[in-house]
Amino acid sequence: MNESNKIIESLNKYRNTKKDNKSLEKFFQVYSGGYGEGDKFIGVSVPNQRKVMEQFYKETSLDDIQNLLNSEIHEHRLTSLYILVKKYQKSKKAEEREAMALLYLNNIDRVNGWDLVDSSAQHIVGPYVLETSKFDILDNLAESNHLWKQRVSIIATFYLIRQGHYMHTLRISEKLVNHKHDLIHKAVGWMLREIGNRSLKDELPFLDKYAQIMPRTMLRYAIEKFDPELRDKYLTMGQKRK
Repeated sequence: MNESNKIIESLNKYRNTKKDNKSLEKFFQVYSGGYGEGDKFIGVSVPNQRKVMEQFYKETSLDDIQNLLNSEIHEHRLTSLYILVKKYQKSKKAEEREAMALLYLNNIDRVNGWDLVDSSAQHIVGPYVLETSKFDILDNLAESNHLWKQRVSIIATFYLIRQGHYMHTLRISEKLVNHKHDLIHKAVGWMLREIGNRSLKDELPFLDKYAQIMPRTMLRYAIEKFDPELRDKYLTMGQKRK
């Protein structure tokens, strides 16, 4: 039995058999027209998925990860990403990390949920573009007109923010500032807030320029930690939204 089948077998031991997964399906909008349309859940909690990851990541190959990413089951894909992140972080060889990053980038269609993106992009794409200086990867993803690629493009910059590099987040945010989807509004606002938590002088010029056109949710996320007076200033600017 290959490792991907062993992982699936192990996940099945943790699946929720006592109740249906309608609450999960509603939360992740798997209904017709939702961003997660068609996704399927077996009810394995994140802590249990991480247990499985710790048990199997050392012996799991990239082919095994590909097999899991191809699964229609959400938890199979999420566990495969936990494994890929762990292997990426443990790898000491640049060529191994590149192979893992390319596997990820070539399978973003399968990283098709905000939790999948948020659990992986900042830990794989972020370090990879910083290590290789291939920052145009972020721009290409942001310009793709593909929801999950665009979310990857901005969430990946969280790693760069933590390393003190803010310009890439600001550049990608500028590309996404007029986006129509709530999942991008929240992601961009969140990353702008993370910049502000470290350096208001880097966040505020962006808000001065874009507060009047930013979607309301994006703006509110971006200013969430501001002092009341400063927050009110930008809320007032946002009310003049063009």
